Amino acid sequence: MGFKMGIVGLPNVGKSTLFNALTKTAAAQAANFPFCTIEPNVGDVAVPDDRLDKLATIASSKQIIPTRMTFVDIAGLVKGASKGEGLGNQFLANIRETDAIAHVLRCFEDGDVTHVDGRVDPVADADTIETELMLADLESIEKRRANLVRKLKGNDKEAQQQERLLAEAQAMLENGKPARLVEVSDEDAKAWTMLQLLTTKPVLYVCNVSEEEAAEGNEYSARVAEMAAAQGNSHVIISAKIEEEISLLEEDEAQMFLEEMGLEEPGLDRLIRAGYDLLKLETYFTVGPKEARAWTIRTGTAAPQAAGVIHGDFEKGFIRAETIAYDDYIAANGEQGAKEAGKMRAEGKSYIVKDGDVMHFLFNT
Repeated sequence: MGFKMGIVGLPNVGKSTLFNALTKTAAAQAANFPFCTIEPNVGDVAVPDDRLDKLATIASSKQIIPTRMTFVDIAGLVKGASKGEGLGNQFLANIRETDAIAHVLRCFEDGDVTHVDGRVDPVADADTIETELMLADLESIEKRRANLVRKLKGNDKEAQQQERLLAEAQAMLENGKPARLVEVSDEDAKAWTMLQLLTTKPVLYVCNVSEEEAAEGNEYSARVAEMAAAQGNSHVIISAKIEEEISLLEEDEAQMFLEEMGLEEPGLDRLIRAGYDLLKLETYFTVGPKEARAWTIRTGTAAPQAAGVIHGDFEKGFIRAETIAYDDYIAANGEQGAKEAGKMRAEGKSYIVKDGDVMHFLFNT
């Protein structure tokens, strides 16, 4: 079950530097000029979770396999991207394929790094990007509604649903607001997702600050925090330069470096977790002597569907799930202790998996 987060932003805000640090590669060329990233770079990143290491230690697991998120470094957008300015059309198509958007915003002063608009204003930058995505959505909606006319005359039920949802999205966008603010019913949820509108994607603002301001942020990041709160979105404060330096160090050296900078953990750990929270994801575990493994599911997933993340046959032939809460597994020092303490539960098809559950699925082949 893969989840993609697109990293977007105006040119020269630190996107590629951040991506390099995320993936610990130099795959995304970081340079002080627009469009240095022409094709989107894709990186798979382990989601940090110290619970997995603790479970593996107790079970003496030979292998540890974390859950993962995919980050896509998308080339810098510019004003007019929705009309094809820069490499706009290509970039917008790349964003469409992601599950969420991380807006990297420049929150640092540096005379050596040119801003495309000649000023530092992260709120205005966020507005520029949002506007381009909204304009692209409006253009897409108008074309799609025009293409539905024939089907609507034939009373096609699916076309009627699409037309209704597109009209609601268009009204919201024409009111200057992103389509994610449209209230969608449960029966319309699938069709709404299939529309793949850019402004329906959840947003995480990434405040890229200087090294000296990584711990507390600054006046720019404070303005972004205020904007995010007003929108119901979230934000994280990161120094892309620090993260890039950390990514090149050994673990012990990296920890010392963090302490010197007054930081408890790498900003990237917070970014990945924030992305995980933004997408409403959670983790369950399978643990044994062979491997301890984390699995990603959406919050609210029932046991059979959670089993299906491992293999489709697990979902089709689901019988029950032997389940131990993470805290109970740790307190009982493993599966056997949990059984003896009466902490292992047999859960059926209606059970909603909880974050941290340690599970073993029984199924018919």
